[in-house]
Amino acid sequence: MKPFSSSRRRFIGQSACSALSSVSIMNTLLNLKLANQAAAQQAPTDYRSLVCIFLHGGNDSYNWLVPRDGTRHAIYTQTRGELALSMGDLRALQQDGGDGQLYGIHPSCSGLQELFNGLGGDTAKRRAAFISNIGTLIQPVTKAQYLAENVPLPRALFSHSDQVDQWQTSVPQGLTQLSGWAGRAADVLHAVSNADSISMNISLAGNNLWQVGNSTTQFVVTDRGALTFTGSDVGDAMHPLRLKNTAHRSIIEQNYANLMQQSYAKLTKNSIELQEFFLQQFNGFDDSAIRGLFPSDNWVGQQFLAAAKMIALRNGLGLHRQTLFLSFGGWDHHGELLETQAEMLVMLDAALTAFQKALDLLGLQDSVVTYSASDFGRTLRSNGRGTDHAWGANALVMGGPVQGGRVYGTFPDLTLESADDTGYGGRTIPTTSVDVLFAELLKWFGVSKADLPYVLPNIANFYDVNSSSPPLGFLRPEV
Repeated sequence: MKPFSSSRRRFIGQSACSALSSVSIMNTLLNLKLANQAAAQQAPTDYRSLVCIFLHGGNDSYNWLVPRDGTRHAIYTQTRGELALSMGDLRALQQDGGDGQLYGIHPSCSGLQELFNGLGGDTAKRRAAFISNIGTLIQPVTKAQYLAENVPLPRALFSHSDQVDQWQTSVPQGLTQLSGWAGRAADVLHAVSNADSISMNISLAGNNLWQVGNSTTQFVVTDRGALTFTGSDVGDAMHPLRLKNTAHRSIIEQNYANLMQQSYAKLTKNSIELQEFFLQQFNGFDDSAIRGLFPSDNWVGQQFLAAAKMIALRNGLGLHRQTLFLSFGGWDHHGELLETQAEMLVMLDAALTAFQKALDLLGLQDSVVTYSASDFGRTLRSNGRGTDHAWGANALVMGGPVQGGRVYGTFPDLTLESADDTGYGGRTIPTTSVDVLFAELLKWFGVSKADLPYVLPNIANFYDVNSSSPPLGFLRPEV
């Protein structure tokens, strides 16, 4: 693999002069935030949820979604070499519109095949679709512009940490004060009225940047509910954990003359009480109708089971909008790609399928949209055992509001050195920006066109927010 030149490293590590600087971006965000506060937009009264499953490491998505017509599959086979999946092994996807091409999905994904073609064989219930060749962009980029280094590019392309952040912030030139686009969406939706309410942004996978706003925090839980300080699950009254938690509770319930100490105690007490309230709601939900859909030995599936419960508990939690963050790591397949990815896709497929079927069973399918995200795509060409870091990739969107059974965007030419390849072993240049995907999700979620530039500062480079046409069209017009 050809290494970067020092000039390219410097260029990618900085915002180009024509791009907004991180300082001006931050000023823009703050000014728009003040305008939104002045407008005092009312919280929505219906219910909608966005669910992100982040595939940490960089999923090789060109073995997830594969061309299935003779000509394009032959190009795919020549480019991928020993990593190529045979035509006979692919599970056929039956497109209902989209780009009109033939595709197959990885043989490990029987559930997603059903969701794409029609749940239970019913073509009216096409719940899944793909967005092809999507990635982080500041503005549209051609191969000639990329090679000439005369347009702004995302910072630190092909870096795990940087690209994870950029998928979650949607500001690839960087921000002085980091915040995620789901967090900024919560800022403008005013879904949380005060500090005594549970945040609309709930994470099942620890702290993340996606759900952090300029005035919004995330609420971190586990697939077994919230973590509390009561020690109520410890029967022995003299157990060290229970004694420690009791002592901690005693400290925060005292009154302090020092304002900082009093504020800390109040915030900590509120947090503990919210966790305990959440756990009470979570444990009180009868999940017997859906639990059997989720394999008990699939830890990713258990995250999705918990997510389904949290969505079902929306009324009890007092939430009209939710974002849920889940993660599945280990996709950095520089070696053993075929075997390892196949095993991991079995887990992912079972979890996603169970989640969507549970939502349908609960009658919540039209209130939830799920999408996949990952650090980046991977090289089309093998490194001998696996693939390396690249750029453009394929993403999944799923849910009742999705016009399923279709592939959206522009699937790239998989020929090495094509106009879609940067020239480093098959690193496709994204033809669809993540901003376009996020804009369509946010419009459905209730973010107004006036607020979209606050949530997605680069959106004007890809989509006119005043347009009557949707950004991509993967959501049904009636939603």
